Amino acid sequence: MYKRVLLKLSGEALSSKDEIFDKDVLDDIANQVKTIVNDGVQVAIVVGGGNFVRGRMADDLGIDRTQVDSMGMLGTVINALAIQGALERHGVLTRVQTAIDMTKIAEPYIPRRAIRHLEKGRVVVFGAGTGSAFFSTDTTAALRASEIKADVILMAKNGVDGVYDSDPRINKDAVRFDSISYMELLQRELLVMDSTATSMCMDNNIDLLVFNMNEKDNIIKAVRGEAVATRVSKEGK
Repeated sequence: MYKRVLLKLSGEALSSKDEIFDKDVLDDIANQVKTIVNDGVQVAIVVGGGNFVRGRMADDLGIDRTQVDSMGMLGTVINALAIQGALERHGVLTRVQTAIDMTKIAEPYIPRRAIRHLEKGRVVVFGAGTGSAFFSTDTTAALRASEIKADVILMAKNGVDGVYDSDPRINKDAVRFDSISYMELLQRELLVMDSTATSMCMDNNIDLLVFNMNEKDNIIKAVRGEAVATRVSKEGK
């Protein structure tokens, strides 16, 4: 079992067809994280903002990309607060830290303070991405995992149980990898995470575990090494 993990969630994972937030999903995530924390694992979380806005929407909206990315960063803070609320409702001590100062609702991101919270058994949720435009929350996850010295990034995917050689939702003959190197990921142009995040994980020798979060208790199983998943690492073993 890992000592310190960073869980990467998409914003869309928190929503349902009709609602921005699905209470059942938030409760399920909170219950699983509570179990992991009770097992003695330190948990940090990075959440996306795709249930609100994405950078690629800039052209459709006719708004500058930098502004749209700023909108997305604010969306991640809303999601971080929703996760904090769900965790605290289940009795899990939680802190939200943001890359953009908004001290009335969250702490500023300070790596040493984040590590101290983790050491005290608190979950830390990182909001506002990197604080800069043109960087995804995948890159945020790689950056924060490097800064807090996480053992692994748990990449929770919706409906996909690992890395495939092609899109399994399109190609029924797609083959899943049990393990793969970051270099092969880049060479094959497999879009598990963006190239900046992939390179950062490779350079800092941080493993990535890609699994399906829609399977029951799969976050817990991923931490315990029991989930069907793909391990991405520098060596690919």
